[in-house]
Amino acid sequence: MQPLFCLQGIMASVRISKDIQQGKILVSFSYDPKFVAKVKTIEGHRWHPDKKYWSFPCSQGILKKILTAFTGEKINIDSSLQGLMKEIEINRSFEDLRRELISRKYSPKTVKAYLHYNKVFLKAVRKRPEEITNADIRNHLFHLVENRKISTSTLNIAINALKFYYGIILKKDFIYEIKRLRRDKKLPVVLNREEVAEILSTVENIKHKTILMLVYSAGLRLKPEDIDRERKLIHIRGAKGRKDRYTLLSNTALNTLIDYRREYKPHKWLFPGMKPERCVSTRTVQAIFRHAKLKAGIMKEVSVHSLRHSFATHLLEQETDLRYIQELLGHKTSKTTEIYTHVSNRDLKKIQNPLDVLGKGYD
Repeated sequence: MQPLFCLQGIMASVRISKDIQQGKILVSFSYDPKFVAKVKTIEGHRWHPDKKYWSFPCSQGILKKILTAFTGEKINIDSSLQGLMKEIEINRSFEDLRRELISRKYSPKTVKAYLHYNKVFLKAVRKRPEEITNADIRNHLFHLVENRKISTSTLNIAINALKFYYGIILKKDFIYEIKRLRRDKKLPVVLNREEVAEILSTVENIKHKTILMLVYSAGLRLKPEDIDRERKLIHIRGAKGRKDRYTLLSNTALNTLIDYRREYKPHKWLFPGMKPERCVSTRTVQAIFRHAKLKAGIMKEVSVHSLRHSFATHLLEQETDLRYIQELLGHKTSKTTEIYTHVSNRDLKKIQNPLDVLGKGYD
């Protein structure tokens, strides 16, 4: 067994080590009915009378459960578990961050992103949060751009995450020296109407087809009561900026939705995931879209989010007022919506290409 280090005190009453070959966490202590009662509260425990220790499968979160059960006791932890201990320490460091984000009603997606980028940073620099310097953050951001090749928008999320934790939670002034970058002005890639129709026609699963139809004009985190059949509207609750809005429900989507609900009978979520209490994941929908796109033979570099871009572009091409499109998409300002004027062919198709004029002389 590798040498142990003491987590609390010099003489330890509880020893925690790891059996690398069998992939188990081992807990041993001198007999004490209080300790036996504590160890039995942990799921997966097993007593080995021949070796005088308890074992647990080395599953995610098991070390944290063991430490929680023995809170207040003197514990020795094997050095082979230092990696898991570091992970636990990082998670504890960000509990205040998680609680603050939730109390300010940040979206679950933002909370997840802020925790993720702070954990990535702390693992990379291998320091405690209070030891972080301005140079550490700048070097990490350089690494994300130079080696990870992340986009400007992703870099801005990482910057915002670090600013929030070190600026607001830990109140370090230096973080405010880092400015957010301007986003790359890239136009969205959109699908034309025929391509959208081809993608939908390849999907045979009624649930998958309904998901893609509604993603085209709405989103995923919908509940059955969000569908207004009479008014042909979809009520989108708590979207970006925690705003509610309505968007369009087409007759085609409604008919497919009726068939889907008749077959699947969704309860809490309109599109539940593997666990009924959770909404279907974005990753699953991306996989559905990717499979349908390939089956339809479409080679454009598009994702499921491109359906939303396509919806806005198609509305613009059928002469829908930009203000209504802004409202349907939930954009804060019209400038965000105006990007679709650059990908729409509504006005461009009215312009005759000079080469076609020249070409008439050669016909």
